[in-house]
Amino acid sequence: MIVYTIRRLLMLIPILLGVTFLTFAIAQVTPGDPVVLMLGQYATPERVEELREELGYNDPFLVQFGNYVWNAMRGDLGKSIRGQTPVLDEILARFPSTLQLTVSAMLIAIVFGVGGGVIAAMSKNKFVENGIMVVALAGLSIPDFWLAIILIIIFGVNLHWVSVTGGSGIKDLILPAFTLALAPTAMLARLTRSSILEVVREDYVRTARAKGLNWRKVTQIHVLKNSLIPVVTVIGMTFAGLLGGAVFIENVFARPGLGRFAVNAIAARDYPQVQGVVLFTATIFVLLNLAVDLLYGWLDPRIRYD
Repeated sequence: MIVYTIRRLLMLIPILLGVTFLTFAIAQVTPGDPVVLMLGQYATPERVEELREELGYNDPFLVQFGNYVWNAMRGDLGKSIRGQTPVLDEILARFPSTLQLTVSAMLIAIVFGVGGGVIAAMSKNKFVENGIMVVALAGLSIPDFWLAIILIIIFGVNLHWVSVTGGSGIKDLILPAFTLALAPTAMLARLTRSSILEVVREDYVRTARAKGLNWRKVTQIHVLKNSLIPVVTVIGMTFAGLLGGAVFIENVFARPGLGRFAVNAIAARDYPQVQGVVLFTATIFVLLNLAVDLLYGWLDPRIRYD
C-alpha cells in the first residue's frame, strides 16, 4: 500500500505538468498582449517593451514555462493583469464558496441518491421501485442549465423565495446545490440499486440465509457493506466532477466562486488568473482521485497494490 501510494504521488507530477503546459501554451498563442492589457492601449511602445522585458515576456517559451513552474512550486501563481493582486490569494478567497456549493450538492446526492437506491432495491413494492428509477432517469435526462433557469423563474422571480442576484448565504445556496446535485443523485440511485441487487444474488448471501440468519442481519452484515464499495468509489470521483460542474452553476446563480471568477478572467483575457484556476482545480482533482483509489483499497482487502 505504501509503495502504491508513493507511485501514485509520483504519477501526479507529469499529469500536473501536462495540464500546466497546455494551459500555458494556449495563453501564449491567444490573441492579445498581456502587457498592453496591463498598461492600457495608450501606453507608449517604449514603456510596453520595458515592462515586457521586466516581466520576462521576451524570454523563450520554455524559459517562461520553467519560471512559471518554479514559481508555482513555491506557491506563486503570478499576479492578475487587471488588479496586480496575487492570483493565489484571489483563488483562495473564492474557493470556500465553491467548496460550500460542492459539498452541499454532494451531501444531497448521497442522502437522496444512495437512500433512494437502497429503498428501490430492498422494497417489495414494484410501484415504489419503478417510481424511484423513473425519477432517477429523469434526473439524468434534464439539462442542468434548463433546470437552473426554471428554478430561478419559479422560486426567484415569481415566488421571491430566494434572491436572483447572487449571494453566499445559506438561503442563496439552496437552489444552486439542488441543481448541481440532480445528475449525481440520479446516478447514485441507479448504481446503488444495481449494486445491491447484484450482491443479493451472491452465494455467500444465500449461504447466510440458509444458516438461519434473518434478512435484516444478512442485509446489514453482507449486502450493504459489500454493495456500497463501488458506490463509495463513485462518490469520490463524483465530488471531483462537481468542482467542474460548479463553474456553470455559479455563473447562472451569480455565486462569487471559482467558476464565476474563471469565466470573468477568460472574458478579460487575464491569463495568469486563468492559468492559476486551471492548475489549482487540476491539483484538487488528481488528489481526490488518489484519495478514492486509496479508500477503495482500504475498503476492499482483496485489492493489493504492493
